[in-house]
Amino acid sequence: MFSAIKLKRDIYSSEEHLMLQKMCQQFIEKEITPYHAQWEEDGQVSREVWLKAGETGLLCLDVPSEYGGAGLDFSFCALITEEISKAGYTGPGFFLHSDIVAPYLVDYGTEAQKHEWLPKMVSGEVISAIGMTEPGCGSDLQALKTNAVDMGDHYVLNGQKTFITNGYMSDLAIIAARTIIDGKDNGISLFLVESTRAGYSKGKPFKKVGMKAQDTCELFFDNVQIPKDNLLGEVGKGFIYMMQKLGRERLSVALMSAGGAEGALENTIAYTTSRTAFKQPIAGFQNTQFKLAELATKLQIHQTFVDRCVDLYVKGELTAEVASMAKYSCTDMHFELVDECVQLHGGYGYMWEYYIGRAYADNRVARIYAGTNEIMKLLIARGLLRELHEQQKRKKAEAVAAN
Repeated sequence: MFSAIKLKRDIYSSEEHLMLQKMCQQFIEKEITPYHAQWEEDGQVSREVWLKAGETGLLCLDVPSEYGGAGLDFSFCALITEEISKAGYTGPGFFLHSDIVAPYLVDYGTEAQKHEWLPKMVSGEVISAIGMTEPGCGSDLQALKTNAVDMGDHYVLNGQKTFITNGYMSDLAIIAARTIIDGKDNGISLFLVESTRAGYSKGKPFKKVGMKAQDTCELFFDNVQIPKDNLLGEVGKGFIYMMQKLGRERLSVALMSAGGAEGALENTIAYTTSRTAFKQPIAGFQNTQFKLAELATKLQIHQTFVDRCVDLYVKGELTAEVASMAKYSCTDMHFELVDECVQLHGGYGYMWEYYIGRAYADNRVARIYAGTNEIMKLLIARGLLRELHEQQKRKKAEAVAAN
């Protein structure tokens, strides 16, 4: 097995990490494995699994203790993401809830907002989502059309969001919208929007190629009245906030791919050692051995890189460019690894009841969400060529001013 030769991962080696790992594995075995196939049929998980995850202490681990969290560092969140991904389960949207939404509240929320929402998110009583993507803008967040008009004592929100993870089950969503004050666009702001508000509706969960148990859907806002107290952070700072948080989101996607790739490789090693062809195990053929060796090496390299990224993030030193490298490189590796594993499974690798068949469908979208891998390469290139990029921006600004 891959575990027999892989390097020790120091970021998960403490007694506390090992205890959490065992607890998470037991939770997966008891609370996810028996139900995930049904959740795939239903198009969503149960509310019970969220409450049980909260009761077990698997949600929002790095939320400070004064708001109900454990106050741990991000490496504990990373461990949970990898373990669930390794098991091959994509239904529970815990990582988005804990590692994407919660940090916005922790860093930009008022004390009242934190005390209102974070304890309920930690317990699983409230399921959260975040609405950035719109039908017409994809990865271009500056092209958002959803708007919130300042009416004096409240805002009126209109617009639409799409591909929203946890969307259908969410009780609370952070919504990015253009802020209109006195008829003028004051930039993008973030708003906390409860699902019970009049004019807020949800589309049915999408029928996706993979990730069938994840309740991804559209959100619609038709003259939704938002109290001024629901503004998250400052007016017009939403785009800056999103840019500051995208690094963690992209690192979390890289962790999902690292965990998923390990699960796929372990399953394929087990399959090829038990499945026979021409009177010997498939793993007995040199081609199979070469393929497994190549895949194990690529996985090991990426795990080592991701571990370094987690360490940098915990220290507050992870750059946007390195987070982009992790996201695009790990998701590409995961996709290529699973494709090879399907080939080693033969026809059974294309069957939904097999781990590897589900993984083949589930992981493809990782190269698209959280910013496409093409966008990741652009961000990396801008970092490499920052001086040239700044020169081009100045020339463009001068040309516009001249006209």
